[in-house]
Amino acid sequence: MPGPAQPTEEATALAAAIAEVLRDGDRQVAVAESLTSGTVASHLGAAEGASAWFAGGVVAYASEVKFKVLDVDPGPVVSARCAEQMARGVAGLTAAHVGVSATGVGGPDPEEGKPAGTVFIAVSTRDGEEVAEHHFDGDPAEVVQAATVQALRMLLTTIRR
Repeated sequence: MPGPAQPTEEATALAAAIAEVLRDGDRQVAVAESLTSGTVASHLGAAEGASAWFAGGVVAYASEVKFKVLDVDPGPVVSARCAEQMARGVAGLTAAHVGVSATGVGGPDPEEGKPAGTVFIAVSTRDGEEVAEHHFDGDPAEVVQAATVQALRMLLTTIRR
């Protein structure tokens, strides 16, 4: 199995589909990542034509980075509210049309009263935010991989609308 920073077949295919939808460059995407530590951005950046539609991203692993850089309200960071604010914050920071974020608990131990594998993924557009809570099984690397794939899926679904 690939490590968390290694491309997976499914994630690579999702990034290619995202690139196809955004190929004309009329919309830009940005990412804010905590739990996934840049893996979503690395898949998007490796996709064809990314320079036309990928604005960039912020790896905000530490809570203080979320608060100071992404304008997340201080408080729990393993939450839907945090994921929504991260996605909105990175879109605003980069002037992107769409922001996607991932925050959660990779494990092996719980955090903020949430069990390992709890992940919140959000997508922000100029029309608002959508957030989903997920519970993934596996070790931290497997949780990161599953969260990366799910974030790319959610992004693709949003941009296809």
